[in-house]
Amino acid sequence: LVLELNQVIIPTYGTVPDQQNLHSPEWVDFDDKPDSLFFSDGQRRIDFVLVYEDESKKITHKRSDRKKQRRKRQVYESNLINNGLQLEATRSVLDDKLIFVKVHAPWEVLCTYAEVMHIKMPLQHNDLKTQDSAFNWFSRFFRVDENIIKPEQEFFTAPFQKDHLSNFYIHDKDTFFNPATRSRIVHFILSRVEYATKNNVKKFGINKLLDTGIYKAAFPLHDSDFRHLSTDPKGPSERYLLYREWAHPKNIFKLQPLDFIRKYYGEKIGIYFAWLGFYTNMLTVAAVVGVGCFLYGCLTKDNCTWSQEVCDPNIGGNIIMCPQCDKVCTYWNLTITCESSKKLCIFDSFGTLVFAVFMGIWITLFLEFWKRRQAALEYEWDTVEYLEQEEQVRPEYEARCTHVVMNEITQQEEHVPYTACGKCVRMTFCTSAIFFWILLIIASVIGIIVYRLSVFLVFSSTLSQHISGTEAIRKYLTPQTATSVTASLISFVVIMILNIIYEKVAILITDFELPRTQTDYENSLTTKMFLFQFVNYYSSCFYIAFFKGKFVGHPGNPVYWLGKYRNEECDPGGCLLELTTQLAIIVGGKAIWNNIQEVLVPLVKNLIGRYSAAARSEKVVPRWEEDYHLQPIGKLGLFYEYLEMVIQFGFVTLFVASFPLAPLLALINNMLEIRLDAWKLTTQFRRMVPQKAQDIGAWQPILQGIAILAVVTNAMIIAFTSDMIPRLVYYWSFSVPPYGSHSSHTMKGYINSTLSVFNISDFKNASKPFSPWFGNQTTCRQVYRDLRYPPGHQHQYEHNIYYWHVIAAKLAFIIVMEHIIYFMKFIISYAIPDVSQKTKSKVKREKYLTQKLLHENNLKVVQKKTMGEIANKIMKGADSTF
Repeated sequence: LVLELNQVIIPTYGTVPDQQNLHSPEWVDFDDKPDSLFFSDGQRRIDFVLVYEDESKKITHKRSDRKKQRRKRQVYESNLINNGLQLEATRSVLDDKLIFVKVHAPWEVLCTYAEVMHIKMPLQHNDLKTQDSAFNWFSRFFRVDENIIKPEQEFFTAPFQKDHLSNFYIHDKDTFFNPATRSRIVHFILSRVEYATKNNVKKFGINKLLDTGIYKAAFPLHDSDFRHLSTDPKGPSERYLLYREWAHPKNIFKLQPLDFIRKYYGEKIGIYFAWLGFYTNMLTVAAVVGVGCFLYGCLTKDNCTWSQEVCDPNIGGNIIMCPQCDKVCTYWNLTITCESSKKLCIFDSFGTLVFAVFMGIWITLFLEFWKRRQAALEYEWDTVEYLEQEEQVRPEYEARCTHVVMNEITQQEEHVPYTACGKCVRMTFCTSAIFFWILLIIASVIGIIVYRLSVFLVFSSTLSQHISGTEAIRKYLTPQTATSVTASLISFVVIMILNIIYEKVAILITDFELPRTQTDYENSLTTKMFLFQFVNYYSSCFYIAFFKGKFVGHPGNPVYWLGKYRNEECDPGGCLLELTTQLAIIVGGKAIWNNIQEVLVPLVKNLIGRYSAAARSEKVVPRWEEDYHLQPIGKLGLFYEYLEMVIQFGFVTLFVASFPLAPLLALINNMLEIRLDAWKLTTQFRRMVPQKAQDIGAWQPILQGIAILAVVTNAMIIAFTSDMIPRLVYYWSFSVPPYGSHSSHTMKGYINSTLSVFNISDFKNASKPFSPWFGNQTTCRQVYRDLRYPPGHQHQYEHNIYYWHVIAAKLAFIIVMEHIIYFMKFIISYAIPDVSQKTKSKVKREKYLTQKLLHENNLKVVQKKTMGEIANKIMKGADSTF
């Protein structure tokens, strides 16, 4: 491929030294046809538009700088014309300083570069019989009206070859290459044409010219206004149809026209919306089961025995709890936690366990069925062999190829941007930078923990804490609740701020790595960004789930952070409710923030751009100028959309045992997200350069990693964060003899058995509360579940037999749950093939046709020619003999 590029493209490089030899675009005036997609002759289609500011009217740069910029632009445009492209320049209607250069690729150029880029083109109609799915009768109610957006015809395709032009299905030369393919070919040329030579190093590519400000924009055109059909009879108005049948909010319950999206925006955009739609459809099942588990918890919360004991004035009302901090905190009554214990019963129920197991299986089904769907799209959209045949080297990589090395495979010299030693230095630097920023994220999490520890003292001394607990506010606003909510809000703000910083850092590190292809670049950036975001978003949740309240000692011997702050304790019911609160705030806040950032920001910018031109409403504005005033999509395209959804996928799966409503919230958000992203693309942004994509890239292994980790985290949440295992151990072992006094298995007495007793006379002076003790009671109960022997026992304050039974049960539960789910995942993965039989048949049929039409026909021509020559020689020999 590199040799082909050198033969086809590099010979066309060369900066022409004489001004007289430079080719320049044709200059024409706007013909008052606002929706025209053609040059002034009405025949040549506009495949790309370049925008620059007239150097003679710039006042912000030095004259010498303006002259250099003009020279580079003129050389670049001349070399574009030398490459066979046709250019036409028109001055802006609204701003005299702006010049629009329209680019057209003739038929010969399209054919040449289609062969160089190995673009697959249609051979013949798909003649395989297909059976309608059993769900077609149901899905037709949600499909787009086929009379409005007609289904795309299926073709067998093969990489384009100019020498075999007659074998391809060419109904019309003007439509053989669709607008998306034409724009991709032109962008390929624009990215590789030279504009200057400095120190024997060639500078080339539209990206560099955009970065240096020589051009202000470069983009393909939308084919119409999104509000109405095109006034040009040749305009297909596909943008209008996409807005009406896809992006409009009325279509929120409709299926997406994926083939039409792919045709207009390219495979990379199409595969994103295909994945997002598939993920959203699968969330429907998870949301239904999650809501069922939540309703089960709501219906059974009144029968929750341990919650009833907490709220019972004769049980919980007589239990006095030890202070939760040193000196300023006082004793308090267990009934204060009545409301939180009722809420906890909703989430900490048997339904949560069922839902956690279900989600482990659901993740596997989602990934396996997506592989099948992705394989079908790879074939239908001609990306099966894309990476091997079509991926091109990034211009930034080519520009740095100054070192010569020997290729071990070809045994030929090739140029690379750095030596083996230089590559090692780059990788070391990048790895060190990544670890440094991850440690910085962890430092911010530690800062939030210190905030929790310090502010808890403030809330404990400020909020009234009487043993009677009769104040209404104490039912809902405890020091623990106030600390948890404020810390979650601060954590969310810190996460959002750090995200902005890490985005720039990840891009800088990836640029320094200098990946070879665009896929390599995006995969490298994806790994870094997800690693940053994973630590940033999930670290606080992991802290609450697995560390908070686990290493706190006991009232007579508490554990301190940094020798100053007493470690946090969980409520008597555990930290599960706090984890649920944290998840709700982060997931909800993230969804709101992202929608504001993605929708309102470009909308406001476009409104400012429109109304800043006072004469806009009085003049007829051409299509290219309308599109120029839209927002650019950015170099990374939909990278951040993927990142947002994968982070959400992590919240839905990693911590779902604590929040069964997470799939429902994700489903609602995604139904809106699809339409908002579609609305944004069709109305607020310039048309993207269509790009190929074989799959969702590095996101696939990331999703698989999350799926494996989710089984472990949910098992550990149920075992260590939830109170389910201690309750089961009590019910089956410690409620009946020999450990219990009840005649049958029951949950009665659970609260009294699991809150350890502490003698207040054993308090150290450093932690003894200021508030005086009243009454004749000499003991208080430990806040958290910490099963210890009572004072007076020969092993007082040491862990009792109940504790060791619970630890054993927790470990056994984790092992059993993980093995069951992993075994089921293995069976499901083995039972569901990655590629359906239908897709396999299509691939085999296409390879057969390619072999027959392109190779065997060529062989027959060669054989016929050879046999003809042999026959002529035989005849000549026969004549001479005769």
